[in-house]
Amino acid sequence: MATWGHLGFQDSASPLMEQLIFFHDHTMVVLILITTVVGYMMATLFFNTLTNRFLLEGQTIEIIWTILPAIILVFIALPSLRLLYLLDEVNNPSITLKTIGHQWYWSYEYSDFLQVEFDSYMMPTNELADNGFRLLDVDNRTVLPMNTQVRVLISAADVIHSWTVPALGIKADAIPGRLNQVSFLINRPGQFYGQCSEICGANHSFMPIVIESVSINSFLNWVSSSSDA
Repeated sequence: MATWGHLGFQDSASPLMEQLIFFHDHTMVVLILITTVVGYMMATLFFNTLTNRFLLEGQTIEIIWTILPAIILVFIALPSLRLLYLLDEVNNPSITLKTIGHQWYWSYEYSDFLQVEFDSYMMPTNELADNGFRLLDVDNRTVLPMNTQVRVLISAADVIHSWTVPALGIKADAIPGRLNQVSFLINRPGQFYGQCSEICGANHSFMPIVIESVSINSFLNWVSSSSDA
């Protein structure tokens, strides 16, 4: 976790994010191959001093360089479309979470349980624990069970926000008067950090998201204690 805090994104924590990473790597391999071949051909043209004064046209090579890019695009488009439909699919969710964006904090409601709702504010730097992350930790973490299909309903109370957790492969706009829906499954325990990804005003940078993934038993205990409180 400390390494991520200094260097970049967290590792994947959901099947959707794993698929997004696979697609990224697949596309990068295709682009590297194209760049290498084109670069090699340009280099040979630059350093080749021979000319063919009888060459007027090359229909064969023109057919090849017209059809080959189309085939390459198909190899990129098909996995892309498959992933696009996977991201929109909602697979019989076991739990529903509603999140509402405000200027500048998030509020959460667990619709399947009575009276489990809370606001989540960024932790001020002077109240941050020694192992906390500045501008990323919150006072009330969003607790969700691992290995459980979760549906999140996303909306906003004032302006457009965006609920984003990179480790889960989730990014959806929170729009006033509209419910957006995303679905995911967390496949390992841990704390996963995100932020509002829509410029929503002066304190846009100060409304982080923290998802805490726990076992189902720990989640039920947390829900029970939250309901009693």
